[in-house]
Amino acid sequence: MQHVCALADVPVGEGLRIDSVSPPIAVFRTEDDEVLAIDDTCTHQDASLADGWLEDCWVECPLHASRFDLRTGAVDAPPAKLPVRAHAVEVRDGEVWVALSDAVPHLPPGVTYEAS
Repeated sequence: MQHVCALADVPVGEGLRIDSVSPPIAVFRTEDDEVLAIDDTCTHQDASLADGWLEDCWVECPLHASRFDLRTGAVDAPPAKLPVRAHAVEVRDGEVWVALSDAVPHLPPGVTYEAS
């Protein structure tokens, strides 16, 4: 697991983009104070999911309204067809730690990131 941010950096009901990993991830804090992390880039087009709309455990992409499950990464609304990776999260002493998935990320056409 790697440290990604302080819990206080993620407001309740919002997401935070973490650029210190590649590809970037988004850490979300739900209204129920659950902390979850997924890849930050929508699989349909280059858009930050941290900028999307959070409802329950779903985030809606700010570009074309595809929705992703924050627990599994599954997509349930087009135009995105592929899921994003979901990552294991632990909160310890007010700090957020993430174990990155070793699955291959699904990035939109034309988007690449250097391996971290």
